[in-house]
Amino acid sequence: MELTHFNEAGRARMVDVSGKGDSVREAVAEGKIRMLPATLELVKQGLLSKGDVLGVAQVAGIMGAKATWQLIPMCHPLLLSGINIEFNVDEADSSVGIAATVRTTGKTGVEMEALTAVSVAALTVYDMCKAVDKGMVIEYVRLVAKSGGKSGTYRRES
Repeated sequence: MELTHFNEAGRARMVDVSGKGDSVREAVAEGKIRMLPATLELVKQGLLSKGDVLGVAQVAGIMGAKATWQLIPMCHPLLLSGINIEFNVDEADSSVGIAATVRTTGKTGVEMEALTAVSVAALTVYDMCKAVDKGMVIEYVRLVAKSGGKSGTYRRES
């Protein structure tokens, strides 16, 4: 296994994917944001002054996936064919789970776009709720699965 984002001199580079063939690619990432039970109740009821927290976070996650190449220096700009953000409110854990599925047909994968989508959605929840709960914790942002490309399929073991 070798790191591909370094040139012969050990300096950073963007990998040249021009010789690779197109394939259908998909990545799924997850994470969660824990908060006080009272904050979670405000999110569920839509009573925060900034508005519909999960609705705004969903749009932010989609925008984040689309802007990944502008945020992560060695990422390629990709034409994404699908982005889906889902939320799971967990009252027992006082958290909101976030899952992002990103798809494209192209020369490089969409793992970073899925991870960015989850991260931006979680940061948006934080931003919209910070007036009532500065102690929220964003955690467990991770790649769950990916498919397509030369390296094939990956599924995280539970």
